[in-house]
Amino acid sequence: MQRRHLIALAAIACSALTGFTAFSAQAQTADMKKIRIGVEGAYPPFSEVGKDGKVQGFEIDLANAYCAEMKVTCEMVQVDFDGLIPALQARKIDAIIASLSITDDRKKAIAFSNAYYNTPARFAGKADAKLDFTPAGLKGKKIGVQRATIHETYAAAIFKQSEIVRYATQDQAFLDLKSGRIDLTLADLVAIDQGFLAKPDGKGFAMVGPSYDDVKYFGTGSGVGMRKADEKVLGKKFNDAIATIAANGTFKKLNDKYFPYDLAPKK
Repeated sequence: MQRRHLIALAAIACSALTGFTAFSAQAQTADMKKIRIGVEGAYPPFSEVGKDGKVQGFEIDLANAYCAEMKVTCEMVQVDFDGLIPALQARKIDAIIASLSITDDRKKAIAFSNAYYNTPARFAGKADAKLDFTPAGLKGKKIGVQRATIHETYAAAIFKQSEIVRYATQDQAFLDLKSGRIDLTLADLVAIDQGFLAKPDGKGFAMVGPSYDDVKYFGTGSGVGMRKADEKVLGKKFNDAIATIAANGTFKKLNDKYFPYDLAPKK
């Protein structure tokens, strides 16, 4: 469910570190025994808050597996999605694992690990809706999207004749879709399938229209976000862990725990 197009222009300026600061940050990262990982906690089944008040979900399990492989302690820090990159730049967290799609815009501000999963975007709407999924065909329709996501960016760029309705969380968009306040929502396939259609509120709705995976807007998959100064050390740690978890079957085991389809990125 790659998503997320966090355009943080201010963060780009913050990433212009001096040589001394960058060296100090890399040295600090190399000695890290504890990594603070920014997670959203409002994007089931990838991350959500359980009845015990703790975050849980596919990406939380993956993050713990990566940390075990890296032999470090990880603290999950819940942050609103549109605040994740600013929190990273402000050194409130050390990495982001929150279905953060690897896009050229984001790479101007932060560094990424290799992709660890990849899925296309889809529309959700009434199952019996007969719509033409072209910009002209959706003229005047209300399309719900989560703010600061790749879905918002794509909808705003392509469906300019539609009314784009923005939400703080994807669940809010699903609620308005159910109540009829919007006609469609554009989101990740898995978020729609597991976060809406599989629940009672999803009755009478379906994924409609084509799949969307244009790299220009949707990137190359979801990766671990980190400060550019930490890319050489922390990035290698995560890349090694991602490769190991994929090779030893742990990724597939977690994938199959949550999903009936394969989320592994294409090679």
